[in-house]
Amino acid sequence: MVILCGGRGTRLQEHTQEIPKPLVEIGGKPIVWHVIQLYAVQGFRRFLLATGYKGELIRRFAAEQEWPEGVSVQCEDTGLQTPTGGRIKLLEEKLVEEERFCATYADGVADIDLEALLDFHSLHGATATMTVVRPELQFGVTELDGEDGRVMGFREKPRSEHWINGGFFCMQRDALGYLERDSVLERKPLERLAAENELRAYRHEGFWECMDTYKDAVLLNDLWTSGEAPWRLWR
Repeated sequence: MVILCGGRGTRLQEHTQEIPKPLVEIGGKPIVWHVIQLYAVQGFRRFLLATGYKGELIRRFAAEQEWPEGVSVQCEDTGLQTPTGGRIKLLEEKLVEEERFCATYADGVADIDLEALLDFHSLHGATATMTVVRPELQFGVTELDGEDGRVMGFREKPRSEHWINGGFFCMQRDALGYLERDSVLERKPLERLAAENELRAYRHEGFWECMDTYKDAVLLNDLWTSGEAPWRLWR
């Protein structure tokens, strides 16, 4: 299980000038802890954290944290400027013995059923699966009628009609051959997989949120404080 932890989190500068984005806290615990927990509670045991910016702080956190029994969390320095696909490529030697592996970002949480994701991946037989989500729009929308500008009504922050990359990938070992050290995962590798009919989308209709901005961090903390954090699948 690979968790991409190398980014700078430039849109979270209120927090990330002193700590890396994966260590920004939700309810007193770094968001990467939450990501590991939602995988661990569903049976995952081996975690590789691909670090970069202020990676030594992530390594220290992982070493000092008391993880669930049987869970191993290992940090691997994949460089300061390395893009997402390159970080996975640099872990190739630690993944080559795996028939398949999972990967995700350190800043996204969801109430995703990982067993269902893995079953979907196994059934379709393609090289890679990407979880897709329909995020809630940032603003409410105005519904208009015809050309005269008559306002029919309003909808408060509806879900997007489009599916976007939500992370939570599952890949066969062969996917490593699509990556180079300078690869941005979301560009050429995924585009090539799609062009070769080797990429499938697992539709997640439930809760999903990416902590991209300070506003996102506030939202996630409010959900945790309320006791209604949908991604908290553990006790």
